Amino acid sequence: MGTIYAVGVGPGDPELLTRKAERILRHVDVVLAPVSNPTEASVALGTIREFIDESRQEIIVHQFPMTSDRARLIPAWQEAAALIAGHAEAGRSVAFITIGDPLFYSTFIYLLRLLREQWPQLPIEIIPGISSINAAASVAALPLVEADEKMVVIPATAGIEQIKAALSTYETVVLLKVKPLFAAIIELLRTTGREQRTVFVERVGSSRQKVLTNFNEIAAHSPDYLSLMIIK
Repeated sequence: MGTIYAVGVGPGDPELLTRKAERILRHVDVVLAPVSNPTEASVALGTIREFIDESRQEIIVHQFPMTSDRARLIPAWQEAAALIAGHAEAGRSVAFITIGDPLFYSTFIYLLRLLREQWPQLPIEIIPGISSINAAASVAALPLVEADEKMVVIPATAGIEQIKAALSTYETVVLLKVKPLFAAIIELLRTTGREQRTVFVERVGSSRQKVLTNFNEIAAHSPDYLSLMIIK
């Protein structure tokens, strides 16, 4: 029986992998990389290319639809869980790789539930990774919280009212997945006087990394899906 590893590969910079993640990735039999669009490359797989041997290891790219429709998502989760379990039951070690951390807004959370419910005998080990939030704060040299300050993380898709409430309650607000509501967020920041207290970071840790602190530049930018805002 093989072990299933959930490996957080960080935000996109291979140097931000942990030593444990690298060790496991070099030795597993199978690597499964998630993608939302089959026409696009896996960010997670691109991050770890230098640590794997495709002549020895089996590399599987599995699509998870970019949708909130659970009628489409659940079959994709079930298919991936069954695929992983099948390899593990055959004695092969499997690494499911994910950008950031496996238990922080990750697809692996849903797979973990299925694996525990349907294949409880299979050993699972989770390797934490550096989140985009920590990496973004680092490249911007921006302290997230100190002393008695409080921080909240909100997917922007939660809605503008939740973001507005958070801005009035927390000293630091981190917004993930800002692209769908970007214009509304920009307007909210203007009306609440947060123009000088906002940092925008896109594709942190990659060759396409962009860090913007000037609010006019932020407002004029067309954000990538992998982008976030830190608002103090």
